Amino acid sequence: MNDAAVAEALLSGRADAIIAADRAGIIRFWNPGAERLFSYARHEALEQSLDLIIPERLRQRHWVGYNNVIQTGHSRYTESDLLSVPAIRKDGSTISVEFTVSLIKDPAARSALESTIDMSPWCKGAPIFTSRVPAV
Repeated sequence: MNDAAVAEALLSGRADAIIAADRAGIIRFWNPGAERLFSYARHEALEQSLDLIIPERLRQRHWVGYNNVIQTGHSRYTESDLLSVPAIRKDGSTISVEFTVSLIKDPAARSALESTIDMSPWCKGAPIFTSRVPAV
C-alpha cells in the first residue's frame, strides 16, 4: 500500500474542509469538504492564495499569524484548540468557521495544513466575529 495513496484517500474522504497551503500561502490541497464549504471547485482553488477565503479586513492579521507559524513551526491552534473566524465563500457571503492548524514539517518546503469546520448552522442569529482575532 502506497503511503501517498492512503493519505490522499483519508484527506479526500473527510466531510470537513481540509486545505493545505505552502509557505507562501498558496493552496496546494483542497478536498471535497472545502468545495462544499466554500463553493470553489478544486481546480478553482488550487494555486490560489488563501486570501480566496479570508475576508479582506482580516488578511493582514492572518498573514502575520501564518508567517509566524511557518517561521517558528508552532501554532497554538492544534487539534485541541480551535480558532473561530469568519471566512468568505465564492458568492461573497460570510460564514463562521473553526479550524485547526497542523504544520507539515518538510525541510524543503514547510507548509501548513488547515482543517476547517463550518459553524454557520450553529451560529444563526449570532453576530459574525467582529472582534480582533488572535494571531495563529
